[in-house]
Amino acid sequence: MRYLRIILVVLVFITVLYSCNKNLNVNADWRDITVVYGILSQNEDTTFIKITKAFLGEGDALMFAKIPDSSTYPDKLDVKLEAWSGNNLVNTYTFDTITKHHKEKGDSIFYYPDQLVYFNHTGHLDENNTYRLKITHKNTGMVDSATTKLVHGFTVETPDPFIKVAEYIPGHSFEVKFAQAYGGKRYQLVIRFHYLETTPNGTVSKSFDWMLFNNLQVVNPYETSPESIFKNFPGDIFYTVVAGNIKDTNVTVTSRTARSVDYIFSVASEDLNTYMEVTEPSLSIIQERPSFSNIYNGIGLFSSRFVNEIDSIAIGHNTLDELKINPLTAKLKF
Repeated sequence: MRYLRIILVVLVFITVLYSCNKNLNVNADWRDITVVYGILSQNEDTTFIKITKAFLGEGDALMFAKIPDSSTYPDKLDVKLEAWSGNNLVNTYTFDTITKHHKEKGDSIFYYPDQLVYFNHTGHLDENNTYRLKITHKNTGMVDSATTKLVHGFTVETPDPFIKVAEYIPGHSFEVKFAQAYGGKRYQLVIRFHYLETTPNGTVSKSFDWMLFNNLQVVNPYETSPESIFKNFPGDIFYTVVAGNIKDTNVTVTSRTARSVDYIFSVASEDLNTYMEVTEPSLSIIQERPSFSNIYNGIGLFSSRFVNEIDSIAIGHNTLDELKINPLTAKLKF
């Protein structure tokens, strides 16, 4: 009899298991989750903070993104940026809202068709201060917050910001040398090449960006007496890049004139570098990536970067001559 009871219990348990709803509900119960993105830079006079809310529902998320209520808070949030020098509060910036009506290159597909951002004309921030972001939801009293230090400014030694001449000679290397920025973890350099293109209809200014490097990292971003960062690159690569970006398909072009180059250095803080690393596409068969957020009581990123641009660097005579005869660029009519 005892065994019969055990068998009956097991049969009932199996029956319950198979009678359960086999539909998996991937949508959890609704919870207010603030999504925050803000990058501070002391060489910009206006600070923008993007604040939305997470959303999830049955159906296509791209369709929900077209409904402003899905990701935008209906009430204006109280957004403040505090500047702290040690334990002393030295300034408080209160943010207002502005709606951008046109997407720009690189904007997320979810900002459709308009996007609301918080902004303040903060002026140039003090790189020695620590900045705390506080977001207060007036209807609930909930507070989201985050803290960041700024990436300090740094000097560029090569190309010389005073002489401003760049040469790219085949068979020789050209160098880049710059100081390490205090608080900067990851370095990127874009060279912007400016040129004129002439057709029977007139002359227009054009340019393209050449990414020289985008993931140069230092071991200790807070080194107090660091050595300068020095890199060499083959001069031949310049002509490969020019030929790859200017196609000889417009038969109406009568001539092109090389004008100048800009060297645009961008330096990311440690948190920004971490965020970039975990969101970059995986090159391994393991596609699962860890998540990263430094927003208290929310998700997202509040960090800093610094941009140092050496612009209007003249192209040297040797390079101008080589553009005319180099096998890769001779047909481009420089």
